[in-house]
Amino acid sequence: MTDEAASGGIQRWAVRIEYDGAAYVGWQRQNNGLSVQELLEQAAAKLAGGRVVPSTTAGRTDARVHATGQVAHLDFPADLPLTERTVRDGISYHLKPHPVVLLRAVLVPLTWNARFSAIRRRYHYRILNRRARPGLEANRVWHVKFPLDVDAMREASRHLLGHHDFTTFRASCCQAKSPMRTLERLDVVREGEVISLYVEARSFLHHQVRNLTGTLQLVGCGRWVPDQVREALEARDRRAGGPTAPAEGLCLAGVDYEPDPFGPDLSGSGGF
Repeated sequence: MTDEAASGGIQRWAVRIEYDGAAYVGWQRQNNGLSVQELLEQAAAKLAGGRVVPSTTAGRTDARVHATGQVAHLDFPADLPLTERTVRDGISYHLKPHPVVLLRAVLVPLTWNARFSAIRRRYHYRILNRRARPGLEANRVWHVKFPLDVDAMREASRHLLGHHDFTTFRASCCQAKSPMRTLERLDVVREGEVISLYVEARSFLHHQVRNLTGTLQLVGCGRWVPDQVREALEARDRRAGGPTAPAEGLCLAGVDYEPDPFGPDLSGSGGF
């Protein structure tokens, strides 16, 4: 391996991952159950002949949270003859039968970091808004039986856009040094029986998206008026906010980089 990405005894691979998080304790390794990180590193180690392959992720998802665009990097020994296809398909093979798969794998310089090189994280929260409980989408939506006013939720969401102290919407156990965050996007869209929240920021506080969603749900059901969301934000007190929405409705939809190491798929294989 002569590429500049393979030096100091390692070669770094960026991977884009999709997973159903319903059965896991979250991304990060923990002592109380199986994590996505543990599964990924075990699969990578099998590809590396049993040698340890550490990973770093763009963002740690909570238990039961899903991902369609999680990003991590893996540091393989430099002497392995790896290709994009062998990393993607080899690791995905060793991840069976778990619902965790690699969508892309690219060699990157050692200066590239899945966490610190990211410029934006994108989340998607889905609410199934109908009387009947979910059948096909159980564990992938928040089921809210009573009608929600999307227009009111959208009006309330405007108070949350921009740079604010989001103390009201962070978990009490959040370890971030500062509650200041810049919310770049918060769209509330109804598509039939599903209400989707599309949320984007460079970084998020622990439970921030779920706490925002739980608060906007109070507006949608008429228990709050939109201006109360502004008041809650200004209170800088978690007790002033709404409930934490269930984890199963949340999905990490993507992580953005400039330049994007994945770029377009130029393999000509259409993903194959």
